[in-house]
Amino acid sequence: MAGQRRIAAEHERGHPTRRRVLGLGLSGLLLVSGCSGAPPAPDPATAAIRRTLDGRAAGVLDRDESAYLAALDPAATSLRASARAEFANLADVPLSSWAYRVTGVERSGSRATAQVELRYRIAGYDSAPVSTPRELSLTEHTGRWYVTGDRPAEGGAQQLWQQGRVRVVRGTHSLVLGVGQTTTRLRAVAATADLAVPAVDDAWTGAWAHRVVLLVPASLSAMAALLGAPEDGYRGIAAVTTGETGGSGASPADRVIVNPAAYGALGDFGQRVVLTHETTHVATRTATSSATPTWLSEGFADWVAYRSTGRTAAQIAPELQRAVERGEVPAALPDNDAFSFGGDADALARAYESGWLACELIAGHWGEKRLLAFYRAVGAGRQPDGAVEKAMNDVLSTTPEDFTVRWRAYVRKRLG
Repeated sequence: MAGQRRIAAEHERGHPTRRRVLGLGLSGLLLVSGCSGAPPAPDPATAAIRRTLDGRAAGVLDRDESAYLAALDPAATSLRASARAEFANLADVPLSSWAYRVTGVERSGSRATAQVELRYRIAGYDSAPVSTPRELSLTEHTGRWYVTGDRPAEGGAQQLWQQGRVRVVRGTHSLVLGVGQTTTRLRAVAATADLAVPAVDDAWTGAWAHRVVLLVPASLSAMAALLGAPEDGYRGIAAVTTGETGGSGASPADRVIVNPAAYGALGDFGQRVVLTHETTHVATRTATSSATPTWLSEGFADWVAYRSTGRTAAQIAPELQRAVERGEVPAALPDNDAFSFGGDADALARAYESGWLACELIAGHWGEKRLLAFYRAVGAGRQPDGAVEKAMNDVLSTTPEDFTVRWRAYVRKRLG
């Protein structure tokens, strides 16, 4: 948003020389006005571009292909062809809103580049719009602006409907959107997600939507395109959750994005654990902030996922157990960098397992209610420095040093 300036004029009331300078006032004000730089008049092109995009948005919501395509330059044949395909791909997606917010326009004659936020909501699932940045190229013909190019802006990514026709499956607590997947497979994903939501509800008492939206693209590369990231970092990852941490329930909704290859390689139990883990991230998002260390957010999600499975510590944390058997008990809880994708897979597994055991320790020693209170207290800190230390003191009556000693002993006890 452009900055705003306030110009304040101060008047000295009752000053003895006021009458003498009064005659200079008007010319002085004119001079100040001429030199202070009054805000330039808004470029009419911006309003015209907004009208063009408003018509395009109405075409999506009204299922009017002609209105959707009318915003595009008639000469941009390839763009119109891809837009026509995207419009068809969206046919089954239940949208409650679709809008373009123009955040900036750079114009040179009859050509312009607009920075735009595409904002949309899925009916019944999104309490606030999901936003993705786009960069549009436009050209003017006979007083009207037309789109000639549409691409992700910095920080943006491809959208699912740009990858193919979207199939939609509704579960009891889930909505699954897939491309290049059979309806049978999408129904299986929905059935597993429908088991995950009640499992999360049983563990997490915080307010959340109690439903989840999952995207199932056709391949790993398609998943990476949705994330705007290289695919190598997600090769062995079955699913990830996107969304903003912290804020209020009105923050943009999460999406669980499934890696069809890695997810498909899992059995029923593994798939259920994965979706329960990711659904926990959806449920705890507003209680999670930059102050929440990754060992806590990932460890808590694993704790919820394994909570009622009856699995042993050795089954849940095999990599960490092997390290303990080698006499390599970690000296401290893993830092955030230990959870980076694309590195040593065994080290990544040990990081997740370490976080899970830390949360299990809290639940077992202090109680599950204290674990939830600790999670919220850390997230409420908003700043990483001191948040864990304060929450440990306030909620668990301990210190990070004492907790580390307890945790290391617990690792040996559970896995030794």
